[in-house]
Amino acid sequence: MTRSVPIAVLLAALALAGCATSPPHCPVGQEPMRTAQLFFGQNIGGKPGVSNADFRKFVDEELTPRFPNGLTVMEGGGQWKGEENKLIREAAKVIVLVLPNGPEANRKLEDVRKAYKARFHQESVLLVTQPACVGF
Repeated sequence: MTRSVPIAVLLAALALAGCATSPPHCPVGQEPMRTAQLFFGQNIGGKPGVSNADFRKFVDEELTPRFPNGLTVMEGGGQWKGEENKLIREAAKVIVLVLPNGPEANRKLEDVRKAYKARFHQESVLLVTQPACVGF
């Protein structure tokens, strides 16, 4: 009897893991894909520093060549704790992408994040990805 408990727990864990990685069941006219949201802070050294023109140039040079099929730019603002454990509030740009199928999308996302951090002296660029049902 004691053996069945660990096996049952293992089977339940595997079943849940399968749910987390399987593509969503999409309505007619939509297909399973992934989306990404990138959150780009606009402060440099604790002060506003990345202008709209700077960000537009970054999109043109770094994002558009890697994701030429399109993207959405939204205005945002947020707060987080930085390296010194101090609360940082800043304006942000949020990019929403429908990712192309294939393994290259992850590399491209990481390249964009690295480029932004280097160009604008940022500690981080938040990335959120999730499965989605997409129709064009």
